[in-house]
Amino acid sequence: MNFFKQWGSFMMMGARAHAKWELDVSNTILRDRKRLLVLGLLTIPVILGSIAFADQVGGALPELLGGKKAYSPAFYSTGIFIVSILIGMGAGLITGCIGAGGGFIIAPALMSAGIKGILAVGTDLFHIFAKAIMGSVIHRKLGNVSVPLAIVFLIGAIIGATAGGVLNRVLYEINPVLSDAFITTVYSLMLGFLGTYALTDFLKARKAHGAADEGAHGGKSEGAEMGGLSKKIQAVKIPPLVKFDFDLVPGGRSISWVFLVLSGALVGLAAGIMGVGGGFLTFPIFVYVLGVSSMTTVGTDIFQIVFTAGYASISQYAIYGFIFYTLAMGMLLGSLLGIQIGALVTKVVPGITIRGFYAMAVLAGFVNRIFALPAKLGAMDVIKIDPGTAGFLENIGVWAFFIVIGAFSVWVIGTFLINIPKLKGKEV
Repeated sequence: MNFFKQWGSFMMMGARAHAKWELDVSNTILRDRKRLLVLGLLTIPVILGSIAFADQVGGALPELLGGKKAYSPAFYSTGIFIVSILIGMGAGLITGCIGAGGGFIIAPALMSAGIKGILAVGTDLFHIFAKAIMGSVIHRKLGNVSVPLAIVFLIGAIIGATAGGVLNRVLYEINPVLSDAFITTVYSLMLGFLGTYALTDFLKARKAHGAADEGAHGGKSEGAEMGGLSKKIQAVKIPPLVKFDFDLVPGGRSISWVFLVLSGALVGLAAGIMGVGGGFLTFPIFVYVLGVSSMTTVGTDIFQIVFTAGYASISQYAIYGFIFYTLAMGMLLGSLLGIQIGALVTKVVPGITIRGFYAMAVLAGFVNRIFALPAKLGAMDVIKIDPGTAGFLENIGVWAFFIVIGAFSVWVIGTFLINIPKLKGKEV
């Protein structure tokens, strides 16, 4: 039970750190007219292509572009572009309102909308990369980035992202259904664990009520202190050693390159397989395992997301045809709007309520993926299940997912509209 609590706290801290990055990036893009102009220019051909030239362009593409009929007809339809905006907005509302990663629902949502798993992963990665490049805040936090730490970490991240991308592509070439089943299983495990912890945390907070109601963006802040595991790891002196945190500790701290490369490989592997950029793992690994201060971790995390997501999306997915650029742009537009609305709603809604909604959203993603699994396992003859029953279960998962996320989105947007006068007063 103690392990469950520690691991759940570990993942929740990572989800909050990733949400903080998303909010910073969103603010940077929306507050800069030049970035908004670039975004608008990038969106024009996507909109024109999805509306005016859908049938002509889609019909002209080779059927096997990317292998195994990678491009589905939905790629160039107006409907799927609108769906991508709504998916991005839903993820943005969760991120902005709850202060924890809403990006976890993007790949499951895309797969539920009929997109193959490998395409959902590649598109999600590219969407994160595009957002990171457009809203890069690295220059503002260079003082908090340990360049040696980041470079050695990125060596491992590139290795891990390559392994994750190769694994996904190999499984896809063996059998597209096997690829979907693998990605679905990974998401089921992660969302099930995180959702159970979030629900347990919400119920405890509700019971304690006021004392535990720390708000949507709550959580411990980490400074220069280290845990026992971090001390043991830093005590291992396998050369060369990488030094960091000179501002917090006299003479700085040092850690063997081995642990940085291994940590980077784990983050890169998660990014390559799941398409969430890996940023949700960097913060808890750096702070709780490696003993890096939160200030250095934040800057280094921003740094690594740009390069890890960029490398994985381009080298492992884009060049093989496993990215829907139309979807990526739609999700980017939707998430930028959703994050801003969600962040404003936190000013007028109790934190305890928001935490409850987060638990429901994550568990809805878990139900969506776990109910989709029988149909995929049945298609591969791993289990014996009637196709009708498998399809019925999958439909339950899809409807449950979109009903919960849709209801949450309607509630957040409705709360925002109702409280506009109050929010204006707070701004003043």
